[in-house]
Amino acid sequence: QVQLVESGGGLVQAGGSLRLSCAASGSIDRVNIMGWYREPLGKHRQLVATITTSGERQYVDSVKGRFTISGDGTRTVALQMNSLLPEDAGVYYCNGKHSIYPDNYWGQGTQVTVSS
Repeated sequence: QVQLVESGGGLVQAGGSLRLSCAASGSIDRVNIMGWYREPLGKHRQLVATITTSGERQYVDSVKGRFTISGDGTRTVALQMNSLLPEDAGVYYCNGKHSIYPDNYWGQGTQVTVSS
């Protein structure tokens, strides 16, 4: 099992910045991709960004140029969010998974609120 603990989030005005962090513990050999997903109110959980242990990064189009994911892909992952928009609001979840094994782990979620 892998435990993911998130920190960061909160309330920010549109145009502001926030940083989310996540640390993994436990059987981290079962994780080689870490990322962030968000769940806007009343909507499905959606991919924001991922990073692999080889440093490959993936972003959803709506955050490209504004968000930056960093980390090692197995122990830690962070998401720097700049130029935040009201539509970026939601509960952000840290995710850890493996490209081969069926493991898929989630953090408890952290709320991001963007006021207009």
